[in-house]
Amino acid sequence: MHPPGADTVLVRHGDLNTKSNTVKRHMEGLLVENIEALLADRSIPGTVERRWNRPLIHTKEDAVADATATATDTFGVVSASPALTVSTEKGRILDALAETANACYDGGTFAVDARRADKTLPYGSEELAREGGTAIWESVEDEFEPEVNLDDPDLTFGVEVREDLAFIYLETVPGPGGLPLGSQESVIALVSGGIDSPVAAYEMMTRGTPIVPAYVDLGDYGGIDHEARAMETVRVLSEYAPNFDMQAYKIPGGETVDLLVGEMEQGRMLSLRRFFYRAAETLAERVDANGIVTGEAAGQKSSQTVRNLGVTSRATRLPIHRPLLTRDKQDIVATAREIGTFTGSTIDAGCNRVTPDRVETNARLEPLLEAEPDGLLERAEEAAKHAKLVEP
Repeated sequence: MHPPGADTVLVRHGDLNTKSNTVKRHMEGLLVENIEALLADRSIPGTVERRWNRPLIHTKEDAVADATATATDTFGVVSASPALTVSTEKGRILDALAETANACYDGGTFAVDARRADKTLPYGSEELAREGGTAIWESVEDEFEPEVNLDDPDLTFGVEVREDLAFIYLETVPGPGGLPLGSQESVIALVSGGIDSPVAAYEMMTRGTPIVPAYVDLGDYGGIDHEARAMETVRVLSEYAPNFDMQAYKIPGGETVDLLVGEMEQGRMLSLRRFFYRAAETLAERVDANGIVTGEAAGQKSSQTVRNLGVTSRATRLPIHRPLLTRDKQDIVATAREIGTFTGSTIDAGCNRVTPDRVETNARLEPLLEAEPDGLLERAEEAAKHAKLVEP
């Protein structure tokens, strides 16, 4: 819901404010570029004005809701509000509040949240909130009995007064928070096509980290459906970053999976993870990435016990980022639904046939190395050298 005539989106960021002024300026520039790219990709009219602490999207009323939704899909944005722009003259602000109340307030409790950034103005925040509440009350009292509730109102009238403009708004839409995409270096995102890995990649993106998706082709144990669901999740993730290259690398792994299935029983999944990590490390060298992100969560699968994670991680010298490490499956599923990757992750595929009847939950490195085929990691390096780009 927005005030009649709303023509602007107030964009708020959070972690940027902890940075030095030089870094903050750089990151705000990235944030504006990313918002502009998303607006253009979605064909939403709007121009982004870069302001200290509050980027603004100037748009039309019939596009202000879509522009707000776009802002809150942008990494680094804490929240956004569709707003009506008026002058800082107190009488004009009070008139705008009354007009907004006539159009949008039809019962229940209300409050006014007024904030004044310019301390030179001839009124304070408390005064503006008090007089704004009176203006709202008087505008609707002939229609119904208004009620003020400052603790938990049904409707909050927001007023933000900056140096030269004031903004009236009715809702604050949450965004992903974090940092603008591109403010950190890229990492390899191992995408399996399951529910977890795209959520992990998304979480890294919220911290400003571009991802280079990598899918390991499992040959007959994966197949076209397995690849299709991995690529679908990459496609969805790419919609959050239209100004970044999100082509996925397809790493051939079918022969290695056949070898592992034929020669190993217990510990097979751990050796397969080792293959993945070394392949990802080799690919990272090729594309100048600086780490690996996976969807692993402690104890969620047999290969993800804390001991097993420690054993498999030794296959690479790169840091392995596991943003889902402590999260429950239900929480991960909820995030997948929210960001749009859940449906693609649930396309039926046959990759579960790789799992042996007897799983290893308490591995030691030396026995695992003795059991796995010779040259496994060299196979991974060679496979990564033959990785090919796939359009998501």
